[in-house]
Amino acid sequence: MFLGALLIVVGLAGLIWGGDKFVRGAAAFARNLGVSSLLIGLTIVAFGTSAPEIFVSIVASIKGNPGIAVGNAIGSNITNVGLVIGLTAILIPIRINSGVIKYEFPVLLLIMTAVLVLIWDGRLTRVDGVVMLLGMVVLVYWFCVMGAKRKTTDILAQEYEQEIPAHMPTRTAVIWIIIGCILLPVSSAIFVEGAILIAKILSVSDTIIGLTIAAIGTSLPELFASLMGAWRNEPDIALGNVLGSNMFNLLAVLGFPGLIHPTWIDGAIYTRDYPVMVLLTITLYIMCIGKKREIGRVKGSVLLIAYISYLSYLVFSVI
Repeated sequence: MFLGALLIVVGLAGLIWGGDKFVRGAAAFARNLGVSSLLIGLTIVAFGTSAPEIFVSIVASIKGNPGIAVGNAIGSNITNVGLVIGLTAILIPIRINSGVIKYEFPVLLLIMTAVLVLIWDGRLTRVDGVVMLLGMVVLVYWFCVMGAKRKTTDILAQEYEQEIPAHMPTRTAVIWIIIGCILLPVSSAIFVEGAILIAKILSVSDTIIGLTIAAIGTSLPELFASLMGAWRNEPDIALGNVLGSNMFNLLAVLGFPGLIHPTWIDGAIYTRDYPVMVLLTITLYIMCIGKKREIGRVKGSVLLIAYISYLSYLVFSVI
């Protein structure tokens, strides 16, 4: 047990640090090329915050444990809404100002519906994987079009402007990108090995490990980014990062396992986990379109309590 826990902690540390350096390097590199801050935020930053989930998914599939990848994709989305947004709103209420956010919610709901249709037969196949990854390409293209059309006066663009490194030389940015590209897969391999050991010791399925340990661990970058964004009075980043990350989680974190290691999907995903993910997302959407357009402490408490209840049910169901 100790070895498995140690591997998980070491792997998580590498994923968080490597992911952060990769995002900062890639964002600075794009800025130096003249790419707009909003476009960088919608693509590089959103994709980068999902990098831990993506690499863990790929490594788990290569090792023959696609259940971890499937659980990680769904579990991370639940964690992002319930824990990340819930805890952030309790500490610092999140006020939504950006016009971009209102477009991301319907797209996320559309992606959730499309992915459910693809896996409704109980399998994650290579065809499903290809369709999801093509969907990711379309999503990035849509982000690019929206980023180009939206005015630089949009509050989200201004917040990303503050976050993206302004004076990082291109050479330094490239070095950080390379370090991130090396550290992310290595850390993922360490983390997955630890997760597999824990699963064997506790005699639980890979999917449960993906929904719990992997989901919480790989969502830590989103949690830190959201807390820091809210602390710096950049609330739209807190929400925008989560929405973007959840889109990439469904398309990439599920897409790569389908391509690498097709698998049957645990039936509980359909009856327990996917409905929770959809319900939390719709609840968050309703919270954001109210008159106040703010996720305050009460709403944040509702999300966090819902997440803790879900997590508790998972834990007690395998004891």
